[in-house]
Amino acid sequence: MKGLFVDTAGWMTCADQADPAHKCACKARDAALEQGEVLVTTDYVVDETLTLLRKRLGLAAAEAWWKQVEGSSRLRWEWIDIARAEKARSLFFRYRDKDYSFTDCTSFVVMQELRLKQSLTTDDHFRQMGFRILPDRDAKTKSQPQPVRRPRNPPRRPEGRRT
Repeated sequence: MKGLFVDTAGWMTCADQADPAHKCACKARDAALEQGEVLVTTDYVVDETLTLLRKRLGLAAAEAWWKQVEGSSRLRWEWIDIARAEKARSLFFRYRDKDYSFTDCTSFVVMQELRLKQSLTTDDHFRQMGFRILPDRDAKTKSQPQPVRRPRNPPRRPEGRRT
């Protein structure tokens, strides 16, 4: 499937103009749509997103977001059924050295099933599970020229004095 998974952090970044990654996230989302990709999310992600939007940006922002995504033909909703929940539970308890949320694990299961390779998110958990995350923060720093570092000269001692 040709698609871009959208995590709660991705939805929030696109919705919140004050977020430092807002422009980059919107650009990545729009580029995926222009390339004919469908946005993919889950009912668990929608639950988290609506709750966070209401808490951080207010009920009006949550309602506006809902109206935008509710009937969109460019968004595919995936539902977490019992089988997916069991797979997510297995992941949740397998990675004891990670602090993945259960919703993260349900997202990983859906992405694996649909063979999705990338997610619109600022959550590094997706990278830890082997997915590419957009916007790619590393690409921005790689594409910008790095400043030339010149060695510092040691301070000069005044002429004629020995220390």
